[in-house]
Amino acid sequence: MSRSVLTIILPLALLLQGQVGSRAETWAISAEDVSSVRVEKAARRLLLLDENGRPLRIINGIQLGGDPVGAKHFEGDERTPEGRYVIDYANPSSSYHLSLHISYPAPRDRAFAESLGASPGGQIFIHGQPNSLESGRMVGDWTDGCIALSNQEIEELWELVPDGTPIEIVN
Repeated sequence: MSRSVLTIILPLALLLQGQVGSRAETWAISAEDVSSVRVEKAARRLLLLDENGRPLRIINGIQLGGDPVGAKHFEGDERTPEGRYVIDYANPSSSYHLSLHISYPAPRDRAFAESLGASPGGQIFIHGQPNSLESGRMVGDWTDGCIALSNQEIEELWELVPDGTPIEIVN
């Protein structure tokens, strides 16, 4: 079997067997390959997708806001937003290793919160673990609405996800 056929078949076979997303994936991808990001909150996973919506990389075990069920509506609700946004800038000076900013709140989020006399909140990021944590990971869902990864995982995203990349966050 040719090498190019294996390059297509192996990731598909792994995906069907549920093996894609283990932290030991072996095929290389570049920033040019990544067209969008998808976060599946209930499945606790983040996917880097190609232009056809096929997964290039799956990161399992993401950590969310302290009250992860449902969409973010108000500042302080500890929920991670749901909807379509953009990764609009990278923050190398984050308190959480590295971070990628998500363009929440969108106008619809702001309008909903303001209709109820509340602030929608903001400062939602995909980020690593707290800089004060010497090693390992925090346990459980602990952010104020952000999406937390291991430091190694955010370093990989830092290289693969440029500003302007669309992100969809679903339950």
